[in-house]
Amino acid sequence: MIYYYSRHAKRQMKWRQISEEEVKITVTSPDHLQETIKERRNALKKIGEKLIKVTYRLEDEQMVIVTIIDKRQ
Repeated sequence: MIYYYSRHAKRQMKWRQISEEEVKITVTSPDHLQETIKERRNALKKIGEKLIKVTYRLEDEQMVIVTIIDKRQ
């Protein structure tokens, strides 16, 4: 699977200190998965103290990462 990160997703990863490895773990083995608009999905995973939410969509052989959020409170 090829992962493509939007400019927005890359910026969010940098600001929220979320690694590519954490994103891949979240989308490949999420704790919870939600269907959203425009054929997108939200994958949620607790990793350490972080609760990571990754919004992505599948396009052929590519996983397009739209945005990433750390939802811990």
